[in-house]
This record gives sequence, C-alpha cells and structure tokens, in this order.
Amino acid sequence: MLTQEQQAEIDELRSQTRPTLRAVSDGMEAHLYTAYPVLDHGFVRVIDYMGDDNAITQAARVSYGKGTKAVSNDEGLIRYLMRHWHSTPFEMCEVKFHVKLPVFVARQWIRHRTANVNEYSARYSILDREFYIPEPDQLAAQSVINNQGRGEALAGEEAARVLEYLKSDAARCYDHYEEMISQEGQQGLARELARMNLPANVYTQWYWKVDLHNLFHFLRLRADAHAQYEIRVYAEEMCKLVADWVPFAYAAFEDYRMGGATLSSKAIDCLRRMLKGEEVTQETSGMSKGEWREFMGVVQG
Repeated sequence: MLTQEQQAEIDELRSQTRPTLRAVSDGMEAHLYTAYPVLDHGFVRVIDYMGDDNAITQAARVSYGKGTKAVSNDEGLIRYLMRHWHSTPFEMCEVKFHVKLPVFVARQWIRHRTANVNEYSARYSILDREFYIPEPDQLAAQSVINNQGRGEALAGEEAARVLEYLKSDAARCYDHYEEMISQEGQQGLARELARMNLPANVYTQWYWKVDLHNLFHFLRLRADAHAQYEIRVYAEEMCKLVADWVPFAYAAFEDYRMGGATLSSKAIDCLRRMLKGEEVTQETSGMSKGEWREFMGVVQG
C-alpha cells in the first residue's frame, strides 16, 4: 500500500508538534497523515485542512450580520445554511487528500472539476506493479435495467475465467511496459510513450484539494448506494474523515443531502393529493414512468 519512503515521511510528520494560532479540529488532527486502506492497494489520507464548523458560522455571520441573531447556536445555523442551499460559508473550509487509486477510478473522479489536482506523473517516474483485482463478489454481469450499473454476480467457472483474464492481462502489459523502458544495451522507449500500454486498473496517486461545499457535492454522488463500488468505497472512507472534521456540518449534510430528497412541483402536488386521501397513479400524476418510479421510491422507502 504505502512505500517505505512514504511511511517514513508519515511517521516523521506525525512525530512533530507545533503550537499554532489557526483554527484546529481535534477530530481531524487525529487523522492527519494516517493512510486508510481502500480496495486492494489504495488508500486515502489527509495531508492538510483549513477551518472547522466555527469557520462556517463565522463566515455566515460576517455575510448576514444581524440577520443571523435569531439563530442562537452554531449547529442550528449550519443546519439552516444546509437546508436553504447556501454554499459560500461551506467554501471557507478546505481539505487536501493524498489518494492512491486505480486509473479507471481516477478518470471517473476527475469529472468533478471543482478541485485542485496534482497527479503522479508516468512521464517522469515508473508506475508500480500494482493493479486493482476485484474480489470475487464484485465480479458482476452488466445490469439489464441500468446501462451504467451491475447485475448479478458471476459465479463458478465464469468468475474464475474473468479473474484470470484480469490478472494475466495486467501482468503481461506491465512486463511489456518494463521491457520497453529498460532494454539492456539499448535506449528504451520514452516513459511517456511506454505508459500507454498499461491497463486502466493500474494504480496512480494524486493530491486532491477541495473546499467543503464541493466535497459535499462529490460525496453526495459518490457515496450514494447507486455509485460504482470502486469509487464509492473511497467516498465512504472520506465521509468518516469529514464527520470527525466538521461534525455539525456533516450531520446536516447527512440529514438534508444524503438522507433527504428533492421533489419536483408535480411530485409535491401528488403528495398533497395523496395526503387528502386521493388515489394517485402514474397516469394521473403528470409524471413520466421514470419520474413516477423514483417518486414512489421516496414515498414508499
């Protein structure tokens, strides 16, 4: 997971203590530099952070002045801000992660274009011989309902065949990668070209710095039960860190975003009609079949 050099750096950093006048989150201090394993070779660790729950309420009160006097405590104010979709107070907090992840997960992750990213460069360095190989229970067939999702898990000979393909193909590609860049007695291929032969399950690393507002958006999508497993497990690990960093903000996020639902005007109208005792169907709702199915999923749980 971690190289000896990385572990030595972490141990040295964790052994150092310095007085500071900056805002400190005791919950996040306990996590600083610690690498939490994800998947078979990956990890997430916090390199640095700025702000805490107080930074959110402080920014809001500067902005709103006397308008916040009715909200008597920080937790109540944070819940108000989250409930009414205010964003800038949450942008006052930032965090920088060091993440080791498969390339195909990184390419999905990078679609969130609201962070600062610096990735390990295979132009200058040689990637490690580390590949993501799924656990057998994650080898699933294509879903027949969702074009982006998985169906039933493969079993028996089919699962064994797929697993062998993943392992052997990755090993063969890496063998050729090494041969191309390190041929004895000859000048090897440039690393920036040799890397194109590597499979998408090879591991890369990056530093990912993001403010809390955009981190919550990332977590809302990627920690959701419908998100792809390989990115969801990273998001779930990050949720634990954020919960300790800004407990009031995370509790509000979990309540209003992760556990809440946004309803359209048609859905609200249907809900009101149902509460009055009217029998509402998809045909009388004004919604499409997809909208109705999602609405009933919220109503019925």
